[in-house]
Amino acid sequence: MSITIALAGKGGVGKTTIAGMVIKFLVNQRAGAVLAIDADPSSNLNMVLGLDLEWTVGDIREGLLSKVKSSLTTGGAAMGSLPGGVTKREYLDYEIRSSLAEGNQFDLIAMGRSEGPGCYCAVNHNLREVVDDISRNYKYVVIDNEAGMEHLSRRTTRDVQHLLIVTDPSQRGIVAAERIAGFRTEFDINIEKAYLILNRLNNEIPEPIQTRIAKLEIPLLGTIPISDEITDLDYRGRPLIEVSEETDIYQKVSAMMRSIL
Repeated sequence: MSITIALAGKGGVGKTTIAGMVIKFLVNQRAGAVLAIDADPSSNLNMVLGLDLEWTVGDIREGLLSKVKSSLTTGGAAMGSLPGGVTKREYLDYEIRSSLAEGNQFDLIAMGRSEGPGCYCAVNHNLREVVDDISRNYKYVVIDNEAGMEHLSRRTTRDVQHLLIVTDPSQRGIVAAERIAGFRTEFDINIEKAYLILNRLNNEIPEPIQTRIAKLEIPLLGTIPISDEITDLDYRGRPLIEVSEETDIYQKVSAMMRSIL
């Protein structure tokens, strides 16, 4: 059984960077392959991990719909198959597996752009089945979400053992984290445990932020300081996963992962 770790929070709080540190920890400190799922339509987890990204699941979905439209005249799509007798599920399974970006002990699936106009219900159902089926082959699954949790709910039916809600030390970030924590039970996925991570903290937690955090329904898992090394890697266009294991951000994330796994 794989262990799923999902990250959420408002845009710009550093979710993707922390996702990269979680993946780095799992690869270095835990046995078993890791699947990273970039569920943010902006799709930049690959840059953090140092992987090229040629295709996203969104591209594959649109390609399937294009094939369906072109085959309507033959009746194939109406019968649930494409030219050559390939089913839609088989097409998606092959294309998504082929689109996997491979790293050292981890692979990446990028979900890509959101749906365009039209009905995507049947296609999204098949997509969820395929992604979930692929995920079962990995010990760990790390999902980097968009600002909210809606994308996660639409794209997977798998349980989430650990939800990491990331915020910066601002009232707006805490409010967003509170909203995510509040509506996490409304989705069609089971989230077993949820935690708050306070990112980009210069010194001690300001008293007003401490007061707000104390009112949340989820525990504070830990804090992460601003990292000059991460900033330098970002400026130079280097993968953030190259950060030294001695740096504070990696050490802090590693300690958090040891405490929950």
